[in-house]
Amino acid sequence: MKTQRLAGLSTIALAGALALTACGSDNNSSSGASSSGASSSGASSSAAGGDADCGKGTLNAEGSSAQKAAFEEAANSYQEKCSGTTVNYNATGSGAGIKQFIAKQADFAGSDSALKTKEKDGKIEQTEADKACASPAWNLPMVTGPIAVGYNLKGVDGLVLNADVMADIFNGKITKWNDPAIAKLNSGASLPDKDIKVFFRSDESGTTENFTKYLQAAAPSKWTAEPGKKWTGKGEGKEKSAGVAGAVASTEGGITYAEWSYAKDNKLGIAKVDTGAGAVELTGESAGKAVAAAKVAGEGNNLALKLDYATKEAGAYPIVLVTYEIVCSKNADAEKGENVKAFLKHMASADVQKSFEEIGFAPLPTEVQGKVSTAIDALQ
Repeated sequence: MKTQRLAGLSTIALAGALALTACGSDNNSSSGASSSGASSSGASSSAAGGDADCGKGTLNAEGSSAQKAAFEEAANSYQEKCSGTTVNYNATGSGAGIKQFIAKQADFAGSDSALKTKEKDGKIEQTEADKACASPAWNLPMVTGPIAVGYNLKGVDGLVLNADVMADIFNGKITKWNDPAIAKLNSGASLPDKDIKVFFRSDESGTTENFTKYLQAAAPSKWTAEPGKKWTGKGEGKEKSAGVAGAVASTEGGITYAEWSYAKDNKLGIAKVDTGAGAVELTGESAGKAVAAAKVAGEGNNLALKLDYATKEAGAYPIVLVTYEIVCSKNADAEKGENVKAFLKHMASADVQKSFEEIGFAPLPTEVQGKVSTAIDALQ
């Protein structure tokens, strides 16, 4: 955790700054730092340029809770650099954020998935957002959130799993840690004759959706259920990422899926994933390789990505989610548009992206970051 600069803060600003040090919080309340600006980022005040790169006034964004800690990291360093600015983020979930953006109640939205281009409930998200903007709405990938398979097993470090074995564990078909299928992947390891205790997200979750997308893509014969925000496997449900990670931390033999930051904060073992090209450890670089291999499904500066969960690229960690900032390409309020552009330029900068790794996220790979920067420069 990075140290915040506390000198000169008012009592209210100090309380807000200390609250933001709870990295990876599942608290879905609105977040925003005082314009006097405590910073939790290691990026210098010149990370994204001087005051010429600053907007003015207040921005209000809403959406994905998965990116909450990263967003706050960027908002605090931006507010420190840009005196008189305020950036608020209300982590109500991706669906709620998109609805508020379309209703013109949020300046931009954070989402675990790009705007849908297929009809659902009589509406198409992309079309609705375009109408609200009176210009094309763009999906800008901004935060890479690797999903860790976290476990608690004394004496077992560097556990290796593959998609087939994970699918059988989370479906309740493999129930012992010394099962031959696990032993085969962990030659030489002393695996105990202990029950596996699976914990899953009981609330609807973008993390669940992305984890099950990985299982279906990489182990289609083992995981046949449709991916979704609601868990369809076995185990014991706990609410939010903090709930499942905390449950594993206190349960010998426990296993779960959770954002990297929660696994790190709870000191869980993190499984390496054998994709068929060797066991891959979860790092910022390995997660970035998986995102770099993604294809752009959108057109032009609409950078919706299609992740290859079944990738066998050497050194690529395949279980990742990407959260987007959803913006109007041309804002009806020109000054608001410039403010959005200034903040997103800061959030996408190399120094700020690098700072995300310290709180359990991965920087955007260079290839994607370049496309995002080009799109931000084109915002109006």
